[in-house]
Amino acid sequence: MLRELSIRNFAIIEDLTVSFSDGLTVLTGETGAGKSIIIDAVHLLAGGRGNSEFIRHGAKKAEIGGLFHISSDEHPIYKKLDEAGIEVEEDTIILRRDLNDSGKSVCRVNGKLVPLSVLRDIGSSLIDIHGQHENQELMDEKQHIDLLNQFAAERLAPIQEKYSENFEAYRALRKVLASISIDEQLMAQRIDLYQFQIKELDDANISISEEDDLLDERRRLMNFNKIFERSSTAYEAIQGDSRGLDCIGNAMGALDDAAAIDEHFKESSEAVTSAFYALQDAAYQIKNILDELEFDPARLNEVEQRLALIQNLKRKYGSTVKEILAYHEKIKTELNELLNRDEILQVKERKVLEMEAVLTDLAEQLSAVRKEAAIQLSEAIMAELRELHMEKAKFIVNFDLLPTFDINGKDQVVFYISTNVGEPPKSLPKIASGGELSRMMLALKTIFSSSNGVTSIIFDEVDTGVSGRVAQAIAEKIAAISINSQVLCISHLPQVAAMADHHYFIKKEVEHDRTFTSLAEIDTKARIEEVSRMMSGAEITELTLQHATELLNMANERKSKMR
Repeated sequence: MLRELSIRNFAIIEDLTVSFSDGLTVLTGETGAGKSIIIDAVHLLAGGRGNSEFIRHGAKKAEIGGLFHISSDEHPIYKKLDEAGIEVEEDTIILRRDLNDSGKSVCRVNGKLVPLSVLRDIGSSLIDIHGQHENQELMDEKQHIDLLNQFAAERLAPIQEKYSENFEAYRALRKVLASISIDEQLMAQRIDLYQFQIKELDDANISISEEDDLLDERRRLMNFNKIFERSSTAYEAIQGDSRGLDCIGNAMGALDDAAAIDEHFKESSEAVTSAFYALQDAAYQIKNILDELEFDPARLNEVEQRLALIQNLKRKYGSTVKEILAYHEKIKTELNELLNRDEILQVKERKVLEMEAVLTDLAEQLSAVRKEAAIQLSEAIMAELRELHMEKAKFIVNFDLLPTFDINGKDQVVFYISTNVGEPPKSLPKIASGGELSRMMLALKTIFSSSNGVTSIIFDEVDTGVSGRVAQAIAEKIAAISINSQVLCISHLPQVAAMADHHYFIKKEVEHDRTFTSLAEIDTKARIEEVSRMMSGAEITELTLQHATELLNMANERKSKMR
C-alpha cells in the first residue's frame, strides 16, 4: 500500500508530504483547493504522461515520490522488479519521478534509473486510479475478455498456459509460411540474388580465424627488416663474437666449484646453470628462425588482397567474419527452401492444420471455462448492482466466435446490460450512462479487489452526480472495497466522507501573492464540521452539526458490521 507521498513544485503545491494508512482514506475540500492535483501527481508517479505545464511557476522541476509497502511475498510486483533488475529491501518500493521544465522526466525505482515504460509497468501493479471520466476498461469492448479472464484466472491458468505455448508456435509457423508464399517474380529474383551471394562466399572460402592470422602475417612482413636486425643482434650478443654465452658458462663453472665447498652458493649456482641452458636453447631457436627468414614481396601483396576481399565481404554481409559466415549459412537454408518451396510448403501447411486442431481443442476448453465463469460473474455483478440500487438491471456476458485464433483463443467477449425493464441487453459502452458506468465499475472493483493484487485503489470523484440512497450505497461499496485494498477517495459526498477510516482536508491559501495547497488529517471535531459543511454548504448550523454527528455514528455502525 501507499505509505507516504511527497510532492514538490507541482502545480500549486510547493512542498507536501503526507503519510497514509490502510483502509479507506477520504480527501475533501472546497472546489479548486487542489484535490485533483494530488491525483494528477500520483498518476504521473505511476507512469502517466506529463509535461512542463505541471511544474510550479518559478521552479525548474517538479518532484514526486511515493513509498509503498508490500505485505505479500506472492505479489506479482516482485516478478516485474526482478525482470528489471531492481532489488527490494524490507518489502519497500520507492517510486520517484522528476519532471523537468524541458518536458522530459527522470524515473527511478528503489534508486535505480528506469525508462518510463518500466515505471508505468510497475506503477500499474501498485496503483489503480479511477476517475469520473476514466472508464477505459468498461468503455473498451476489447478489454472485457481480460476482465472475465481475471475473474476466472485460477481455472483458466493451466489451459491458458498450454494454449499460449501452442499459439506462439503456431504464429511463428504462419509467419514462416507467409515468407515462403511469395509471388513467382519475387521468388525468381531472390533465388538469383542468393545464388550469386552464395557463389561469391563459396569462392572466397574464408574461415573464422583467417582475418586475425592475415593481420599477424602482414605485420610480420611489413616489419621484416626490423625483425631480422633485432633478432640478429640478440643472437650475436648470446652466441656471436660478444661471447655472452661463454661468459655465463665461465660463471656457471666457477659457481659450481664454489658450491661444492660452500652450500651457500648452491642456489646461485643452480640459477646460473638454468640461465645458461635456457640461453643456449634460445640461441638455437633464434638461429633456426633467422635461417628461415626470407622477405617475399609477392606474399605481402597476396595478404593485402585477401584482407581487402574480407573487408569487401564485411561491407556486404556483416561487420565481422562470424556474421558473414552466419549469413552464408542462412541464405543457403533460404535458397534450399525457395528451390524446394512446393514440397516445404506442403509440409508446413500440414503442420499448420495439425496445430490448428490442437488450438481448436484448447480454445474450446478455454471457452467452456469462460462461459461457466461468465454466469457466475453475471450473478455476482447483478448482486452488487442491486445493492447500488440498480435492481432492474440485467447483466450478461455475450460470446461471439472470432474468425481466427488470437492470444485468448477464439472468444470475442462483450459485456451486455439492460438498465430499463422491457429493454433488451445491449453493449455496455453504448447504452450505460456515466452514473451507471461508475456503479458498474464499483461492482467490478468489489468483486476483484481481493484478488487483483493492486495495493492502492484511488477514486477521483466517482460519486459525482449521485445523491440520496444511491450515494449511501456507493459510500458503503467503496468502504467494502477498502477491506481488501487500500482506498484513497476524493469525494464531495458526506456519505462517503463519513465512511472514512482516515479523513484529510485539503485547503488552498495565499501567502505573499502566491497560492499554496496544504493537506492534513483532521480530528473528530473538525471532521464533524467538514461533514456538516459538505451537507449544507458554507453555513454550518447546530442542526447540520447534529446531522453530521448522526451520519458519522451510523457510518461507524455500518463499518463494524462489514468487518
